Amino acid sequence: MAVKITKKQLAVLNFLQDFTEENGYSPSYREIMAGLGLSSVSAVAEHVENLVEKGVLRKVPGAARSLEVLDYKHEETVGLFKAKMLDCTDEARKVLVAAAEILGLDLE
Repeated sequence: MAVKITKKQLAVLNFLQDFTEENGYSPSYREIMAGLGLSSVSAVAEHVENLVEKGVLRKVPGAARSLEVLDYKHEETVGLFKAKMLDCTDEARKVLVAAAEILGLDLE
């Protein structure tokens, strides 16, 4: 299951990831705006909201610097699920399938 994101959304994700790795916390909307040369904080907010809706970004409502980039490609995650399902009990397989469905993973 690949999520379709725009070039600007990808730029926001990459900036978030790089900033967080360098600083240990996520950037503010103003830092994202300045870092990407966007025209307003509301433009950043719109990109962030769209990314949250697409499930590739998580934020904690009411908390500052709470943006977290999620695994939106799922390639490694799908591989881990498939490997685990090769040698597990029927009960464990049901749990893995249910978890994959919740995460939106395509195990086919």
